[in-house]
Amino acid sequence: MQSPPPLLQASALTKLYGMRPVLRGVDLQVERGEFLTILGPNGAGKTTLLRILATLNRPNGGVLKIGDIDALTNPTQARTAIGVVSHHSLVYPDLTPYENLRFAGEMQGMDTRRDLPARIEVVLRRVNLWSRAHDFARTFSRGMMQRLSIARAILHDPALLLMDEPYTGLDQTSAQSLSELLRDVAVSGRAVVMTTHELSRGLEYVTRYAHMAQGKLVEGRP
Repeated sequence: MQSPPPLLQASALTKLYGMRPVLRGVDLQVERGEFLTILGPNGAGKTTLLRILATLNRPNGGVLKIGDIDALTNPTQARTAIGVVSHHSLVYPDLTPYENLRFAGEMQGMDTRRDLPARIEVVLRRVNLWSRAHDFARTFSRGMMQRLSIARAILHDPALLLMDEPYTGLDQTSAQSLSELLRDVAVSGRAVVMTTHELSRGLEYVTRYAHMAQGKLVEGRP
């Protein structure tokens, strides 16, 4: 029996902004159940790489596959397997958590009458926001907004979770709460790729890490 392909395969990814190279031939492979942290200073190319992996930006060259899907040719199909968490909030502050997730579920084509309401409750309980399900998100702290972003990212049960600098702007209490949530996500069987410049946070639950500098990746193991 043939083994399934890696969940994420990227090879020779390049990206230029004008004449400036931001990614210089990045190769990356992530298997199911792995937690990969990409470390590096601001400006190293981490966010650009993650946005390309999430099919939000296109590279100038290279190959990207999510499972057996060519993500550059079929980005919409690839996104069904991807959840994205960014320090730039992906939630709407003038909607409640329930409304945010209902909208996100509709955009993913989830069954709004049967499956979606139950799934919304499951993920909001998982991020400890069920008691605030009908409060406006604009009343939330930075940490609560980040937990809601994670709920939105995992709503459709993606196999791959991509997180760009998720600790940015969090106080110590919120950061600890996020770490506990990530620990639960890490043992759920998903593949996780997280970028961060915070070494102490970046290596808490990883199975692999990589360092990014000047648009190149160097991998290692904790």
